[in-house]
Amino acid sequence: MTPHPLLTLTDEVAAALRDGRPVVALESTIISHGMPYPQNVEMAREVEEIVRQNGAVPATIAILDGVPRIGLSADDLEVLASHPDVAKVSVRDIPYVMARGTHGATTVAATMRFAALAGIKVFVTGGLGGVHRGASESFDISADLTEFSSTDVAVVSAGVKSILDIGLTLEKLETLGVPVLVEGSDEFPSFYSRSSGHAAPMRVDGAEQIAAVMKAKWELGIAGGVVIAQPIPEADEIPAAEIGGIIEQALADMDALGIHGKEATPYLLGRIVEITGGASLTANIALVRANAKLGAAIAVAYAG
Repeated sequence: MTPHPLLTLTDEVAAALRDGRPVVALESTIISHGMPYPQNVEMAREVEEIVRQNGAVPATIAILDGVPRIGLSADDLEVLASHPDVAKVSVRDIPYVMARGTHGATTVAATMRFAALAGIKVFVTGGLGGVHRGASESFDISADLTEFSSTDVAVVSAGVKSILDIGLTLEKLETLGVPVLVEGSDEFPSFYSRSSGHAAPMRVDGAEQIAAVMKAKWELGIAGGVVIAQPIPEADEIPAAEIGGIIEQALADMDALGIHGKEATPYLLGRIVEITGGASLTANIALVRANAKLGAAIAVAYAG
């Protein structure tokens, strides 16, 4: 397909898409709102390099000066990592940020939408959004889930962020008809931990199997995305029993401050880094590295 004319692609990404070579989309919220500086820009550069080393072209996605960008330069990554006024952009925010000509870091939902408009089928992130704890009262459910119901992109993650209600998120994905694949495990992972207490809806083993699922789904005309959850490497995980109490403390601190909505996740991730003395940041970087390697392998298999 021809990328949407309102998108600006780097020459590298445009050539790869034109030639049918594998491309992996990468989000930018993890850079601007998910990690502190300078670890965020170091992580972004390293993840792009991992994608290249494994046979695919990286395409980090963001809005800069109101322009949707598919693929970023080193200077662009530095802006996202250090500029004090980068908005967190979900799908609903895209027109507003474009019209104002400002900077925006794209969430999972917004990155999926831009990837689809560019013709990219595989996207790598850290953790997915989902149903927040207490959503029965707050109705706080991430737009990531509704995007999966309509946008044809496969997303590699380490599962749903541990700060969310994983069980309800899986129920919502089932209702939306979204395949949830777990790479190499019979249990659904929970971001910092390999275990969640929830069975894997569908187990897969290897990039070829995953690419076959994607191909079958979209060739049948079944619209929507595919969730691919890869457990964090065993050496880097924070056991579920340990991280559970830390998350509860962070949630209590957030409630005491009255933080909610789109500010909730960045606050919680930052607070967990503080409580764990940086261990959660180390785990976050490790799982993104592993996801980048798997995502590149999936893109290569799907392109082939």
